[in-house]
Amino acid sequence: MSNPMPGTVSPITMVDSRLDSLAFDLPSRLEAGEPPEERGSNRDEVRLMVSRQSDDSIEHVAFRDLPGVLRAGDVLAINTSGTRKASLPVSRSDGLELRLHLSTQLPAETWAVEVRTSDAAGPFFQASPGEVLTLPGGGSAHLHAPYRPEHRADPDAAVRLWIATLKLPCEVDIYLDVYGAPIRYGYVRDNWPIEYYQNVFATETGSAEMPSAGRALTPRVITDLVAKGVQIAPLILHTGVASLESDEPPYEEYYRVPVPTARVINGASENGGRIIAVGTTVVRALETVADEAGRIYPGQGWTDLVISPERPMRVVDGLLTGLHEPRATHLAMLQALTGPDHLRATYEEALSEGYLWHEFGDLHLILP
Repeated sequence: MSNPMPGTVSPITMVDSRLDSLAFDLPSRLEAGEPPEERGSNRDEVRLMVSRQSDDSIEHVAFRDLPGVLRAGDVLAINTSGTRKASLPVSRSDGLELRLHLSTQLPAETWAVEVRTSDAAGPFFQASPGEVLTLPGGGSAHLHAPYRPEHRADPDAAVRLWIATLKLPCEVDIYLDVYGAPIRYGYVRDNWPIEYYQNVFATETGSAEMPSAGRALTPRVITDLVAKGVQIAPLILHTGVASLESDEPPYEEYYRVPVPTARVINGASENGGRIIAVGTTVVRALETVADEAGRIYPGQGWTDLVISPERPMRVVDGLLTGLHEPRATHLAMLQALTGPDHLRATYEEALSEGYLWHEFGDLHLILP
């Protein structure tokens, strides 16, 4: 379908009964191709749509006004994972140039990697098990097998993610600093520096793509939140590559929820505070360590949890998130929190009001 004219709203329908996702046309003018700093604004001057499930109200504020929206006793749980320069140029033995996206560092010195076309516009499905791709600076990537077990016995499977080993002349993050670039998709208009892909509170590099819901949390906003009485609870979830296919659940990701964070969240929940997750990655980590009563426990490991209406949230009360693409699997998570009608109404509002999508765009705060 063609994009609607400026000022019109694309109809939204519910599709895919398994994912309960949203289907709508996203006009290209609403795809943020550059960070707000390149649009003449600060990080915390993006727009914030605040929706409340209690009365289905929607209001629009500047993100820097977030402290006025939250209340003392609330907890803002943040993902402090830093972003790698995880996109590398590679070539096949026949000279064809491609991009290699490092998704997730696995045990036994292996990686989950995605092979993409040279412009990174889409997956490259012609790679083969046993293939060796040439990396710059004397490095190489050996593709061993499809990441998904169900693809390993199917020679006709369209394989997007591979298990690979890397042979590099130095430690991986040093190598990526020299030869890598941030992962970018077609709507991003330039090769922006890695600093634009880092949250100001990032402490430990490990994410293939930026946990972007926290991008607008600048030091001044965080200072005002703390002064308001909002507690900040850090955790780690190292993100893999985005799952852009409607039939693909998110991949396994490494998480770590420390003891102080569990203590803060449990204490706030017991005293009537709201637990607000900054991003879907935080939801995934917290819900992985939550019991059926909504109490969380410190821990670390790998999570394959998929939040959906069939497995709703147990501990998270609210969510700060970006605006997600049509049919994106993350929308199933949002619907698990809001229900279909509230989610549909907020996305119609965002389209009508000209909100910007993707990691450099505007934000949506869902409150109880």
